[in-house]
Amino acid sequence: MVLVIAALAGALLALAAVWIAGAVGRRFPLKESRPVPQAPERSRDDLIDLVGALPLGGLLVGPHDEVMKVNDLGVAMGLVRGTRVGLPGLLDRVRQVRRTDTEYLGTVIQDRPPGMENVGLCTRVIPLRGGRVLVMAEDEAASRRVDAVRRDFVANVSHELKTPIGAIGILAETIEAASGDPDQVIHFARRLQRESARLAELVSQIIELSRLQSSDPMLSREVVEVEEIVDEAIGRTQETAEARRINLVRAAVPCARVLGDRRQLIDAVVNLVQNAINYSDDNARVVVAATRMRDDEGENVEITVSDNGIGISQEDQERIFERFYRVDYGRSRESGGTGLGLSIVRHIALAHQGSVKVWSRPRRGSTFTLRLPAHQERAVDGETREG
Repeated sequence: MVLVIAALAGALLALAAVWIAGAVGRRFPLKESRPVPQAPERSRDDLIDLVGALPLGGLLVGPHDEVMKVNDLGVAMGLVRGTRVGLPGLLDRVRQVRRTDTEYLGTVIQDRPPGMENVGLCTRVIPLRGGRVLVMAEDEAASRRVDAVRRDFVANVSHELKTPIGAIGILAETIEAASGDPDQVIHFARRLQRESARLAELVSQIIELSRLQSSDPMLSREVVEVEEIVDEAIGRTQETAEARRINLVRAAVPCARVLGDRRQLIDAVVNLVQNAINYSDDNARVVVAATRMRDDEGENVEITVSDNGIGISQEDQERIFERFYRVDYGRSRESGGTGLGLSIVRHIALAHQGSVKVWSRPRRGSTFTLRLPAHQERAVDGETREG
């Protein structure tokens, strides 16, 4: 890892040296040489392009701590927050390197939500000309964490798959034994269809969760309207709500946008709404709303899903985002729940540098809040760029 960063740093420093040499040559040209037209922004643009092509997290910070360029891996690592450096420890290192004009090679800690282990990023911070600073980062512990998660995940999946697969086998034998009774065949065939649908949903969510736990979980990144996310989620769950005679309400949604994977963001809200429906009694109400707010970390969007259902106890609230954990196993099985929906929501939130939390009281209902960084356009040297 250190050798890779050193090699990349050498290449970037060589580019910077060429840039400086070119600047000196333009300022003090030889008498016999002819002036050659130069593109003043060419070297700067080359450096930005090179940061974008780095095979690890790359970030170029301007003289006023503004983000000039961050690549996709840098976004996935949380190196930025809007137009600013996203990790307080990293920002301190950037300022130190700029002040001392001495590069830094070491570990920067990335804080994670409560209950999750903090991540140490191996970083190299290099001072450049004009107060700019280059950051390269890699999560060396990622492969170790992925191996541990994979082992645990395989054990859980093996256990969860046994139930629907066993049920399908028993139902198939029962249908064969009842072949002379059409009513019994129809009855068990319908149960077989339900178990097959549950198995298909379980497999689909297992695949989705496996991908979300990869180093770069987003298949695409685009600017998405929050209103579109909410409306699409309500549209997908409306039929289920009507079948349960649950009033699904769309409250106020601000004009706001977020940057991320459109399908994942919609799936996250769908899972929250579906969960609220499943754990509400008939004729209950589920409300989906969104707000836009600003704090010390920047501007954020919060999408909330509230119900007046059975609620969640305090001890269960600490575990509901774990894989395969169910508050009420019987109700979850009856509704076709897999125990993966909230875990998927949490991983989608983390992939988008956001978070998800819950407020709940038994018999008083629950409110789940999905918090995401609001998308903003940032100006870079007179140009407007998305970030």
